[in-house]
Amino acid sequence: MKMKGYKGFNPDWTCRDKQYAIGETYEEETAKMCRSGIHFCEYPLDVLGYYPPVGTNMELNKFAVVEADDLSPEKADDTKRVCKKLKLQAELNFAGLAKAAVEYIREQAGSDNTKSASGHRSVASNAGDQSVASNTGDYSLASNTGNQSVASNTGYQSVASNAGDHSVASNAGDRSVASNTGYQSVASNTGHRSVASNTGYQSVASNAGNQSVSSNTGDWSVAKVEGAESIALSIGYKSAAAASLGSWIVLAEWGNKGGEYHIIDVKSARVDGEHIKPDTLYRLEKGEFVEA
Repeated sequence: MKMKGYKGFNPDWTCRDKQYAIGETYEEETAKMCRSGIHFCEYPLDVLGYYPPVGTNMELNKFAVVEADDLSPEKADDTKRVCKKLKLQAELNFAGLAKAAVEYIREQAGSDNTKSASGHRSVASNAGDQSVASNTGDYSLASNTGNQSVASNTGYQSVASNAGDHSVASNAGDRSVASNTGYQSVASNTGHRSVASNTGYQSVASNAGNQSVSSNTGDWSVAKVEGAESIALSIGYKSAAAASLGSWIVLAEWGNKGGEYHIIDVKSARVDGEHIKPDTLYRLEKGEFVEA
């Protein structure tokens, strides 16, 4: 019986000293939980428990959607499974991982129209303007597509997603995702090994958890991390990033080419307290990090 799942990898696409590649199929002779075979997770965000967003040498870990076959009946405390045969179908970035988590939760809940829920694997969904979708249960989703709205979730391994303008997506659970695509919006997450992602202009992506990623691709936006061993990535036009001591910032510089603006440089820097100050916003200008 084949099963769809998700798997995490090191930055070089290795897992347990074995090299993997997208599109390839891999087989093992036996499948025993935590001892042999190929492991994966049914729930997308469970992979963050084994491969947090930030990997070795402060590089980003890799994630993929997989098709598993010849499964062992064993199950772990979370949704980890083990099989003898596994195919890597496609790579997933953080946004793709969050979207897959939304789909998984909705399938488990059996409905996407619940306005509020506090139980495990529940859905709080609201598409109206000036509305609130709130969920405190584990394995849950708080989703809102209306303008001037709030999607809030405090459960572990959860997703708070909002696509509306002037909105807030907030999540305090560990191994969670707070995602917002609306302009002038906020995606905030305080859980460890989590992702706060925002693609809207003039927006803020903030994360206070350790080994986490704060990502913002909108113009005139901010990405900020307060936790240890984390990454603040902001690559939009005239955007800025700030990070705690020992963490990293990643910034892009834009230039005018033929009347159109394009990325001309991308640089990363470790917040060492001397060249790059902690908790200070920086932009990339003329190839140098300058305080915003």
